[in-house]
Amino acid sequence: MFGQRSFRSILVGLLAVPGLLLGTAPPAAAAPAPSTAPVIASNCSPQRLMRDHFPASPKITNRFYPLVPGTQFFLDGSVIADDGTAHPHRIATTVTDLTKMVDGVRALVMFDVDIQDGVVIESELFFVAQRDDGSVWTLGEYPEEYEGGVLTGAPSTWIAGTDNARAGTAMLANPTVGTPTYLQGLSRKIQFKDCATVFQTGEHVCVKTGCYDNVLETDEFAPFDPSGGHQRKFNAPGVGVIEVAAAGGVDPEALQLTKAAKLCPGAFARVRQQVLDQDARGYTVAAAIYGATTRAERTLTAQTC
Repeated sequence: MFGQRSFRSILVGLLAVPGLLLGTAPPAAAAPAPSTAPVIASNCSPQRLMRDHFPASPKITNRFYPLVPGTQFFLDGSVIADDGTAHPHRIATTVTDLTKMVDGVRALVMFDVDIQDGVVIESELFFVAQRDDGSVWTLGEYPEEYEGGVLTGAPSTWIAGTDNARAGTAMLANPTVGTPTYLQGLSRKIQFKDCATVFQTGEHVCVKTGCYDNVLETDEFAPFDPSGGHQRKFNAPGVGVIEVAAAGGVDPEALQLTKAAKLCPGAFARVRQQVLDQDARGYTVAAAIYGATTRAERTLTAQTC
């Protein structure tokens, strides 16, 4: 779960989008410090997408990145601004039952809402699919930015196969230490490039929702934005992301999983409509890029409460 850019594009300010908050969860406990061993990674290169190796209908069962339609997750914590003050930060992610054709692959539509100081600053659709080797790929992102409750645009939109943007690996099939650093997504037009390295496996990590064994720790960074530093992401088997922690950079943040649950039918229907509305806006707000995709449609079965 969770789009790559959500963790590093931290905006501080009093911004609001009425009516977009998805739910509530208790504040997270302070996150433990991430590992400090050196990371031997400086860049990453695109790999072949192999479109014919994806199923006709997306089903994401990767051990470290399982995505069940109807599920909603909350990451809560804080982000440190340039002046040293801490700001409460939340990322709410919903696994929808919608799909979209992106670069010849039918992908699952994911929905992120980025909330800071109690108000929404970004609402993002991103698109993922699992290849038959078990690897999960990100095929694009449409992040709407808001200021004072007003949509200001979606300048960071990228779609694989459009303007030479390339899909990337969100999660390896069998992540092991020593695996070459891999690309998570690339669009030179918007200077977006995210890379990840398997940093450690088999960890024991405790967060607000409990303690987890055999946790995978990855190190993520953006070569086009070296001042942004590195981030550590922790994925638990059968759960997904349970913690995000800074490993340097100008905007360190610490987020932990505070809630993961199936939405009830009514709440899920409301979220689905928000996603469909945002998808429709994309053909106007980011027409040149987003127009390369088909409309999102309901093709999957959700597991609700």
